[in-house]
Amino acid sequence: MNIQLIRHATHIITFQGKKILLDPMFSEKDTLAPVPNAPNQHLNNPLSELTIEKGKLTQVDAIIVTHTHRDHFDDEAILQLAKNLPLFCQPEDEEYIKDKGFKHVVAIDQEYIWEGIKFIRTPGKHGKGELAEKMGPVSGFILKAEQEPVLYIIGDSVWYSEIEDIFRKYAPQIAVAFAGEARFLVGEPITMGLKDIDSMAASFPEATIIVSHMESWNHCLLTRDEVLAYRKENGYESRILVPENGEILVF
Repeated sequence: MNIQLIRHATHIITFQGKKILLDPMFSEKDTLAPVPNAPNQHLNNPLSELTIEKGKLTQVDAIIVTHTHRDHFDDEAILQLAKNLPLFCQPEDEEYIKDKGFKHVVAIDQEYIWEGIKFIRTPGKHGKGELAEKMGPVSGFILKAEQEPVLYIIGDSVWYSEIEDIFRKYAPQIAVAFAGEARFLVGEPITMGLKDIDSMAASFPEATIIVSHMESWNHCLLTRDEVLAYRKENGYESRILVPENGEILVF
């Protein structure tokens, strides 16, 4: 398995010989308005450039969309991607994605097997309390196949009991944490931050954690340097990976 961080939540995962594009966001730097009622209102999104040409990003075998917020599935990606590619999503997003022209949308309620890969949809909470309700439904996905480590794409979620239960049930060797500690001007963070990463690392020492979803959207405040400093202070250099945009991790 290879995992390449493209930018923010967008990754290319090579799994069981298939190239899977995760949460495609193709907009050029500074072309989208900032998230309202959030920090850094003077910054347009995305904050970073794409690390791969769009043409190469479209040369994949399938797509996963964890949810349809514009930093995970934007208009530019919708325009560029082939509409006959298998696209795996949560049931709540099926009609929206079909309305965008995609012909092979697979809304996974629980499990689905494609080309020898088992996809298991998992829950998430995009924040806490009423804010999480306002943010709408989000999902993660477990990927399992012979000859591959168990991969857990957590999605846009904070750390809570159901995420912990998923780790216990499926024992993923690799977990992709969408961190960044995204937040609004009022309320708690709506994605993972250092406290969440610490809980995960302390509770499940057998898992390698990939921390992404940073430094590309105006309301994401956690930086790579902060995660790297935390990693060093706690002796997690081999267990917590903090890829740069474009970097490929090989497992």
